[in-house]
Amino acid sequence: MKKFFKEFKTFITRGNVLDMAVGIIIGGAFTAIVTALTTYILTPIINWVISLIFGDGGIGAVYTFLVKTVDSNGAIDLANSIYIDWGAFIGAIINFLLVALVLFSIIKTINKIKENNDKLINGLSKGKLTKEQKAELKAAGVNVKDKAAVEAYLTKKAAEEQAAKEQAEKEAEEKAKAERLANPTAEDLLKDIKLLLEKQAK
Repeated sequence: MKKFFKEFKTFITRGNVLDMAVGIIIGGAFTAIVTALTTYILTPIINWVISLIFGDGGIGAVYTFLVKTVDSNGAIDLANSIYIDWGAFIGAIINFLLVALVLFSIIKTINKIKENNDKLINGLSKGKLTKEQKAELKAAGVNVKDKAAVEAYLTKKAAEEQAAKEQAEKEAEEKAKAERLANPTAEDLLKDIKLLLEKQAK
């Protein structure tokens, strides 16, 4: 039992579980805000515009009656009629589009703020050496305060790393080619046979 609770504690305090819980709570509150915005502000405005075009009732009064029932007063009895409620369908589509538009706008704004923040951080940290770089320069005998020497060392190091990367890629390519020649596939054998037949035909 002690082991079980220990494992449970490890699981519940894991970072991604806590992040997920926070995300669900904030997501629920965020959904309520977006729904309130679309339901109580944007949808009524759209309904008002549509009511000016189609008449009173807006999209809520758009029906196609399959069986129309009229009560004693001559009014349509929707409870006993069979009809297609286009208004509800159109309203659901408009609500979806509004929610998507609001979410897109908010996420775009958040991403823009984050992008500007990252640019600011990168701008502030540009040109500054990390502790690891300072230790490496010191070990190489380069004076950290000598900007020209530091830049020359870092440029040389970057060029060496690029050359080493290209050499490693070349060696890997040559190794793969040698392995393929040593162990030809059926496709390779067919190509060789084709070449031999073409030579013989000539």
